[in-house]
Amino acid sequence: MNAVTNPVTNPVTNNEEGAVSAELTEVLPAVADDTSAPAVPVVRPPTTASLEAERVSAWFGQRKVLDRVSLDMPAGQVTALIGPSGCGKSTFLRILNRMHELVPGAALAGEVRLDGQDIYDPQRRFTDARKAIGMVFQKPNPFPAMSIYDNVLAGLKLTGEKKPKDERDALVEESLNRAGLWLEVRDRLKQAGGALSGGQQQRLCIARSLAVRPRVLLMDEPCSALDPTSTRVVEDTIQNIASDVTIVIVTHNMQQAHRVSDQCAFFLAAHGTPGVIVEHGPTDAIFENPQDQRTSDYVNGRFG
Repeated sequence: MNAVTNPVTNPVTNNEEGAVSAELTEVLPAVADDTSAPAVPVVRPPTTASLEAERVSAWFGQRKVLDRVSLDMPAGQVTALIGPSGCGKSTFLRILNRMHELVPGAALAGEVRLDGQDIYDPQRRFTDARKAIGMVFQKPNPFPAMSIYDNVLAGLKLTGEKKPKDERDALVEESLNRAGLWLEVRDRLKQAGGALSGGQQQRLCIARSLAVRPRVLLMDEPCSALDPTSTRVVEDTIQNIASDVTIVIVTHNMQQAHRVSDQCAFFLAAHGTPGVIVEHGPTDAIFENPQDQRTSDYVNGRFG
């Protein structure tokens, strides 16, 4: 993709959670609550895909926030984006599934390729990118008055998929299982998603994302609003699903990055300059043998 000047075609909101909620609300499917029919197995196609960013730069108005960032995010692995606040990690994450263009005045340059195909190709619809590259936000955002069952299926309307009752039942069970939530909620699928605990709500949002079978799942600080016990459960969920969906996670928790990721990219923005990647590579190497002193200082808590 080339540099874009104010590419916004539907500026819903500057808040990414609101953008997704507004979009889903507009296309919310009518889903039956009756879950009495026996579920049938759902065969999952291979879902992992590589994601590659090449020389990505980003602006908000005249302010440049990312400068020529290139990063390979291998299929079936967890890539952690680390770095202090304000260095462009969340902006980079939003660029990976075309959410950056929702922000008024936003512009970008470079390429983002999903298995070699540019997601910003003019021939590709932005909804195709959202289907293939899902998003879980910092604050859990289930539809609070909607049932757990309907929350899981809410994203299907974006894809235009219509499934018979038995397939919907099976998909809900499968998605909740993959998110590590099924055993906790299987007897109360008709209850409101907003009645769940914070950690359960976040896993419900993960299940909702998984239901549309993304090939990549982006996570923007998914545990920052959770207690330590819920954080560990979500981390276990990340590790369990990483075998069949590529994960890119932004986190300020260095221990978490070390626990859950296969590779790390360290972002940094010096005073008044746009964010860049200082160093990236296998997680163990970044934490145990960093090649840049700034990386060593950050992962060892000497700044940030």
